Amino acid sequence: MEAEKWGRRIRAYRKLKGFTQESFSKELGVSVSILGEIERGNRLPPSDLLTRIAQSLNITIDELAPPKET
Repeated sequence: MEAEKWGRRIRAYRKLKGFTQESFSKELGVSVSILGEIERGNRLPPSDLLTRIAQSLNITIDELAPPKET
């Protein structure tokens, strides 16, 4: 469930910034299949990859993080 939320947000920001999956995966140094798994919510990205994702998208990890449920 948590991985799905992260994946949806990563996909949305990636598209907002104009990256394709292929160009973004090259920017991050991961395969397209790994990025696809993350965006579909099948895999939670490790913290070092989250940092690279946020840096590549020019946002903070807090902005990228799913909102906390109350």
